[in-house]
Amino acid sequence: MLAVADTSDLQRFLDASPSPFHAVAEAARRLGEAGYAEIDERTAATAERGYVIRDGSIVAWAGVDAGSDDGVRIIGAHTDSPNLRVKPRPDLARVGTRQLALEPYGGLLLSSWLNRDLGLAGRVGLRDGSIRLVRSDGPALQLPQLAIHLDREVNTKGLIVDPQRHTAPIFGLGPVAEGDFAGWVAQQAGVGESPEDVVAWDVMTFDVTAAARVGRDEELLASGRLDNQCSCWAAIDALIDRGRGIVALWDHEEIGSGSNRGAGSPLLDAVLERLLPDPARRRRVLAGSVCASSDMAHATHPNFVDRHEPNHLIALGGGPVLKTNVNERYATDARSAPVFAAACEDAGVPVQWYAHRADIPCGSTIGPITAARLGVTVVDIGAPMLSMHSAREVMAAADALALRDALASFLVTTS
Repeated sequence: MLAVADTSDLQRFLDASPSPFHAVAEAARRLGEAGYAEIDERTAATAERGYVIRDGSIVAWAGVDAGSDDGVRIIGAHTDSPNLRVKPRPDLARVGTRQLALEPYGGLLLSSWLNRDLGLAGRVGLRDGSIRLVRSDGPALQLPQLAIHLDREVNTKGLIVDPQRHTAPIFGLGPVAEGDFAGWVAQQAGVGESPEDVVAWDVMTFDVTAAARVGRDEELLASGRLDNQCSCWAAIDALIDRGRGIVALWDHEEIGSGSNRGAGSPLLDAVLERLLPDPARRRRVLAGSVCASSDMAHATHPNFVDRHEPNHLIALGGGPVLKTNVNERYATDARSAPVFAAACEDAGVPVQWYAHRADIPCGSTIGPITAARLGVTVVDIGAPMLSMHSAREVMAAADALALRDALASFLVTTS
């Protein structure tokens, strides 16, 4: 079992990142402080240490030699998490309450969003064409559960949450008019309270409870968005620490990655063309490159051990996880697994092996997408956690630091 470690920096990252756009802004801030230059995609400029931003995605690099045929190490992760997002015309009013119409994003566990103090965060598109990040100062919404007196069988037959009828949280009291939410967003964006200044938004809910250490000896870390901002933090920290490699943090992984800024987009290809302008050399470099697709892994749930593959039980505090699936839901294979195993050995952290039950559908990651798009060797890895896709998730604190150390080692390990 790994020793308990200090996660205060990770907690600051999580608390600063209630949306993919905020996560990218926080990653960029940290990179900037470390001397990385932001590069505009629309220019031909480059830098020895730099990054490009496309909305909720960011690609950063350091130490990539355009004149070398040596392979590069790439870390991929994703900035988005399942949540509830605000519809374009969200204003509702029922029995004296003001509500918002929300839409589920990704494969969220709906029941976990009930009875929580929820904030709102994201970005706003203004009439002048500018984009601004917005975030409520505190709780803005409550999604109350139906009282047990009106649903006597909820504890025996299970809770059913209809994504259309049961996910409109209370936003306030009294009558509501068209543009009520738009006026609130305008105020958050700093442009007054005029709804006409706001054209569109990408705004989502988040649990306002700060990331916290829990447990008898504070061995656990609980927070929203551990999947997959823990990997984002670890990747950025590893790159800054080692000053070598490429990190790609993608939006829209939770909905398939098929967008202009998802892992299926040409964003990473464009960065590689910028760093390695000679096409033949770029192909040679990629042929010797390895990508670590870092996404959180399922720890074995102590109350539901039977839901897990019996010969591949994963312990909290047991170190990073190598994720395997013969149907290419994960891209790990006999060529890529030893690369990450060697990095873990060099970092002095243990490795666990994950396989999914054959009778339960398996999720996927950006790993297979990256392998297919770039033709590069990919290993799927992650830190173990519980309550994946809940409003609040939990992991062993030590595993976060072990993942960071393993990724830092991965960027420089050559064996």
